[in-house]
Amino acid sequence: MNRRVMIVDDNEYVRASVDIICESARLELASAASGPECLEQLEAGFRGVILMDIMMPEMDGWDTIREMVDRGLYPGNIIVMLTGMGEPDSKMEGLQEYVSDYMTKPFTPEELLDSIEYYLTLLNAPVGHD
Repeated sequence: MNRRVMIVDDNEYVRASVDIICESARLELASAASGPECLEQLEAGFRGVILMDIMMPEMDGWDTIREMVDRGLYPGNIIVMLTGMGEPDSKMEGLQEYVSDYMTKPFTPEELLDSIEYYLTLLNAPVGHD
């Protein structure tokens, strides 16, 4: 059963907090400080729930998702946006189908874990038969 989660955030304190929360729930956490680091881990085979920050230097969350899709790295992943922004910005245009949830910072550990567990259940659901 897939219990893998990746936090993609340039803020080391956010990454550390998510690490503690995921560890308490016995989730396997990968950490990326940037979009390019996220893409490297996806190229290396990561599949799971991706907690993606929007505002990052070099390559923001939207550009990272666009690159994931262009490189064929989206299948097998579920993306939850983590952001300090109240509403999605115009760069989300055309990417809605790839984002399963939009969680505004600050969030409680319970909210985050509930979201992660829900999406892991979807990733691990058996594929239907005809």
